[in-house]
Amino acid sequence: MKSKIGRRDFLQKSGAAAVGLSVLPGIVSASQPAKPARRSPGDKLRIAGVGVGGRGFAVLRAMESEEIVALCDVDWRYSKNCFDYWPKAKKYWDWRKMLDEMGDEIDAVMVATADHTHAAIAATAITMGKHVYVEKPLTHTVYESRLLTKLAKKYKVATQMGNQGASEEGVSLVKEWIQNGEIGEVTRVEAFTDRPIWPQGLNTPTQGQWVPDHLNWDLFVGPAKMRPYNEIYTPWNFRGWWDYGTGALGDMACHILHPVFKGLNLGYPTRVQGSSTLLLQDCAPVAEKVRMIFPERARLRRVRMPEVEVHWYDGGLQPLKPDNWPAGKSLNVQGGGALFYGTKDILHVGCYGREPFLLSGRVPNAPKTERRINVSHEMDWVRACKESPENRTECSSAFDEAGPFNEMVVMGVLAVRLQALNKELHWDGENMRFTNIGDDETIRTVIKDGFEIRDGHPTFDQTWTEPVNAKKFAEELIKHEYRKGWSLPDMPA
Repeated sequence: MKSKIGRRDFLQKSGAAAVGLSVLPGIVSASQPAKPARRSPGDKLRIAGVGVGGRGFAVLRAMESEEIVALCDVDWRYSKNCFDYWPKAKKYWDWRKMLDEMGDEIDAVMVATADHTHAAIAATAITMGKHVYVEKPLTHTVYESRLLTKLAKKYKVATQMGNQGASEEGVSLVKEWIQNGEIGEVTRVEAFTDRPIWPQGLNTPTQGQWVPDHLNWDLFVGPAKMRPYNEIYTPWNFRGWWDYGTGALGDMACHILHPVFKGLNLGYPTRVQGSSTLLLQDCAPVAEKVRMIFPERARLRRVRMPEVEVHWYDGGLQPLKPDNWPAGKSLNVQGGGALFYGTKDILHVGCYGREPFLLSGRVPNAPKTERRINVSHEMDWVRACKESPENRTECSSAFDEAGPFNEMVVMGVLAVRLQALNKELHWDGENMRFTNIGDDETIRTVIKDGFEIRDGHPTFDQTWTEPVNAKKFAEELIKHEYRKGWSLPDMPA
């Protein structure tokens, strides 16, 4: 494929004028899924990468012992280093065209695009019989997480979410210490991240810009609503914009809350509540706080699992340090941390599950019940791809766990975005709905803050949305209505 196209042709494809015009091929049909030959442990896995300009390049390099056969990205300048690293791999703008043309030459797909396109790419690949590795957060919505969980089970493919701490020692230790009763019964957890380190709390740009030749804006927008291109949205800053990302919570909770989800055997929360600095319609806030309440769970080996509150902070906010915290010691380990408050002791663990320790100073000697992984997170997935479904040892963040866990993560986003209802929200996880939002309730959100200095005085002339039906707004956040030309496979029974 040519690395550049003419501006007239490009603008027709890119939607740069934001008129909502899309010239898009149909979604890949999964009615006759490709069935690549099964790889034996000695064979190289044939991998296609989608979203290879940033994190995706690093993930693929961790798998470079395998055969990288295709590379796809909407930004060919951002992905140039990856393209140059694998010059023999076929290059694409559109992942659907890639799967159409090379379906029987691909065994597995690595996805590291913006959050809002993870589900469509992964779901389509799964229905074609491809193994998938998807960077965190797994998906943009609760519904998409549930869909990937069920599709992975139906098609029996090897899956992995890219929260690499799941394959490290710390997460295993946290679960083993808790289930051995080392800290007693846990009724409260407080967790935080030092993110965002990208801009958030921004007003939406009022003017578009010319789309650069190296970017296909229409394909970047994908299933989201079309809007004029602006350099503030991509490549990296997408995380702070609701249409494309999930803010600091979605980015980092997949690392920081995973020991919490796994160690406490969590499922669906029953009650959630969020607050933040100024909440804007399009951009995630500067700082957030969320509380989720999980019901009592089945006993885990030697300890009871009572109802537990999980508190989240970001944007520079941290929990208060517990009594007897070592003076001068930071709560922040490589981007955040979590405190487990047990009836016998307090456990602190850093981001990625690293450096767990008990506040009492004891060093537990708990039985080793968790599988230890002696290869990288990425290569453990490669190993699983080469095993038959009947004999496969599942990865540490396979979708049967990563899917429900990611529902917890994006539930935090829902709590923040629905905070204007001014109440704790009750969640029916099985049916993916809030049960205490009335049919006639409405909600409004700030479109722009209107901040300016007038005669030396700060003023806020805020612009608000019109009141919208809160129940329908929540339903859209739970399950997005995709832009015309984009869709997902049906939810398996």
